Amino acid sequence: MGMRIGYGYDSHAFKAGVPLVIGGLAIEHPEGLAGHSDGDVLLHAITDALLGAVSAGDIGTFFPPSDPRWKGAASSVFLQTALEEVATAGYKIVNIDTVLVMAKPKIVPIAGELRESVATLLGVKPGEVGIKAKTPEGLDQDHVAVAHATVLLESLGIPESVGVMAATAEDEIDVVVKTLVGETRSVSALGRKVTPFDTDDLT
Repeated sequence: MGMRIGYGYDSHAFKAGVPLVIGGLAIEHPEGLAGHSDGDVLLHAITDALLGAVSAGDIGTFFPPSDPRWKGAASSVFLQTALEEVATAGYKIVNIDTVLVMAKPKIVPIAGELRESVATLLGVKPGEVGIKAKTPEGLDQDHVAVAHATVLLESLGIPESVGVMAATAEDEIDVVVKTLVGETRSVSALGRKVTPFDTDDLT
């Protein structure tokens, strides 16, 4: 399979007294996002999208919230693990598209910074990262942040043309081997002993 698609989703409630971190970027805001780690809803969604694309499970599989080691941990650690799983599976990121749903803070003014931050963490170009924002109008979710992420991966395997050439060369070798074996059997059938230097050939 040459291409794979992954989808990730996450949500966190806002909480006073904690810093707000989205996409690895510290944002000035009266409240942060509640969570066992740093609550980075965007990186969590991207992490799940990457893991899902290569059938590696989800973020909870690798970093269960019951494990005290991840208390307050930077979500970039989770993202790095997902990137390692993608590389191990033999894929690379083509592009990522995301949607943030929250009433505040406004994402549009900082979308460029978010794109740069996420691209740096993923090791891709900013133009390969999409950051979009929506408000939860009429949904009574003003104190919740939601993130959706979709990722497209491309296989790092041998190009198809190279595989065809290799298969053709292998077929040709098989023909040569079978021909030589057939000739040897024909000579043996005549009752002639085959040696590297047959004395009959020298007379």
